[in-house]
Amino acid sequence: MSDYGEDYLRRLLAAVQRFEAAFNAWMSTQQESDHLSSRGLFPTVWVKDGVDPALVRRLELDVAEAAGLAARGVAVTGAYISVSGLGVIDPISNWSFMSSPKAPLAPRDIRMTAANVKGRLEAMLIDAQSTADSSLPSFSPAQLHPVIWSGAAAHWTAHQFRVAVREAAEGLTVHWKQKLGRNDVDDTVFWQQTLSAGEAADGRPKLAWPGPVDDKTAKSMRGGLEPLAKALNALATGLNLTVRNVTTHTRDELTEQQAMERLAAYSFLAHLLDKCQIDRFENNPAR
Repeated sequence: MSDYGEDYLRRLLAAVQRFEAAFNAWMSTQQESDHLSSRGLFPTVWVKDGVDPALVRRLELDVAEAAGLAARGVAVTGAYISVSGLGVIDPISNWSFMSSPKAPLAPRDIRMTAANVKGRLEAMLIDAQSTADSSLPSFSPAQLHPVIWSGAAAHWTAHQFRVAVREAAEGLTVHWKQKLGRNDVDDTVFWQQTLSAGEAADGRPKLAWPGPVDDKTAKSMRGGLEPLAKALNALATGLNLTVRNVTTHTRDELTEQQAMERLAAYSFLAHLLDKCQIDRFENNPAR
């Protein structure tokens, strides 16, 4: 799925096409060579005999201006090339290297890169159009709660979905254990104690849902649903038992869809926990 809009990709494609036209016009004034013919010691282009120098300068400026716009296409598509002694470079930005002694680029490199960039942009444009035409909302795990995604990211990109979910689940627990100084208890017990009703005890801070303790999740039903604090306890404990424990103690792999559903549940929990107030034993004025 493309991270860029359709209009932006179209403008990038047009910029690369403009660069191609300017480059070809300038090349009409140049004698063309290649790395083999130049033996790695000479330029791979030089001005043809009898060409007006003023024309060459004007066309060079046209290429330079067009390259400034088109170079972003290389960054977006990743169409860099590796050059010995220089590493990875952008041929469109560095087109003028061809005129230098020991030129690291030849005209073929520039043309091939421009064609590659156009092809990749066209593929990205198709993806962007498909997304725009789809009635389904886009969904990216990278947009989940940062604690959840930071735990999952490295494994998710390697398609290790079960491990990604496990690390995200454990990461959330570790995050709150460290924040509350509770490394003395197992994960499930930690959530049960931290989100249970009542006041904090010595060495056992609690996460308290803000507002009245009798706040309900719904007012339209008979008497409302369970208080939010109690429901939050059940959510955290239930996810730990049904997701974290399963992904830790089994080796059954998850599909991408299954993993996204579990990460989304943990992301929702993480956002709810962020809204909670920390109740510490020493903060209670009654003691």
